[in-house]
Formats: sequence, structure tokens, C-alpha cells
Amino acid sequence: MRFRRITLFAGHYGSGKTNLAINYALRLRRSVEKVAICDLDIVNPYFRTKDSEDVFSKAGIRFISSAYANSNLDVPAIPPEAYAIIHEKDLFSVVDVGGDDRGALALGRYSPAILEEDNYEMFLVVNKYRPLTQEGAGAFDILREIEAASGLRFTAIINNSNLGIETAPDDVLGSIDYTREISRLAGLPVKYTSIREDLLPALQGKIENLFPITLFGKPQWYV
Repeated sequence: MRFRRITLFAGHYGSGKTNLAINYALRLRRSVEKVAICDLDIVNPYFRTKDSEDVFSKAGIRFISSAYANSNLDVPAIPPEAYAIIHEKDLFSVVDVGGDDRGALALGRYSPAILEEDNYEMFLVVNKYRPLTQEGAGAFDILREIEAASGLRFTAIINNSNLGIETAPDDVLGSIDYTREISRLAGLPVKYTSIREDLLPALQGKIENLFPITLFGKPQWYV
């Protein structure tokens, strides 16, 4: 895999971007010495990267999060340490962006520096089986809202269509045309199709660029 210095995961609520960000950071750490994961999700109170803080510690991954993460306070506080993703040029950072345009507003303050360096990827995480994004046009609308709020353009799509622990191989296969439609509307490539690790034997060779992941947090959804 070829890694950019900053990798951003954004998408609709419940699309699975947090789990993907965690798995991506762990994979990145196998190839890169200095890795950080930054939780910019100031909206979602249910499952955040902070829930896996012990996983990052064991892997030698630096964790950056608001002091209010996992509290019952809805405070849009961005930690000063988050500026490390901009200023430390030897640090490879994975960023979990908040859901939809409201969450993406927090990213806007970093956008000029990210664009100036031009060493980033921004993935739109999509899930056919979540409300409001069951049609490609709905997911495309969210893409445009996030881009407008963040000041950054997406570079690729990740298909994370799933039904949680009930996901079967046919559910993943049934999402391929959906993801292709979003790809066509957005003019962006599909970078990966993520799947639970145990589904790999059934899907290998049937879908390109599979990204097997471990589930963290709530088991019912790849939140």
C-alpha cells in the first residue's frame, strides 16, 4: 500500500468510518514508525476512536482526541495537539472526521495547510444499508455537503456496506452496483471494499481491493 501523510475518513453517521480509521492506522503502523490517529468527530457520542485507546497504546500509535470525548458533554472542542497533524512532517496521521457537514466543519481550520502540503487522501465511507444513504444520489449529496463544509475534496470512496455482525457475503456483493453509481456521480475511484476478516475466504477473487477489518466498539455496526 502507498500511504499519504494525512488520511481522512468522512461519511454519513453510521457509515463505519471510525472502525475503518482504526484499522487503517493499525495497518499503517506496520509500515511507518510515527503514526497518529486523531479524533475530530465532535458530533458522535456513541462510538469514538477513544474507545480503542488501549489498542493504539499497544501498537505504538499516538492518540489525539478532545478532552470531552466519551463524556456526556456535547462540546465542540478541538485539542491543540491536533495541530501536530499539520506541523509534524514526519508524522503520518489518520483522521476520523465527524459525520456529515456539521462534523466536517471542524476540519475546515486545517484545510489550507493540508491543501498547501498536498500530501493527503480523503475517503468517503459509504454504507448502502444505512438510513438516508440507501441510494447513490443520497450518498453523493452528503459527499458534496462534507466537501463544502471542510474545504477539501474527496479523493476516493470506500465501500463499507454492511449489516453488522449479520453481514453475509451476498450483502457485500449486493452493494457493488450501488458503490459504482456513487463513483460515477462523483468521478472518484473505489479505493477499497471493506469486509469483516471472516468473510475474506468467501469474497476473495470476486471483488477487487478487499480491505479485511477487525471490528472495534459496538458489535452491531461498523460505526
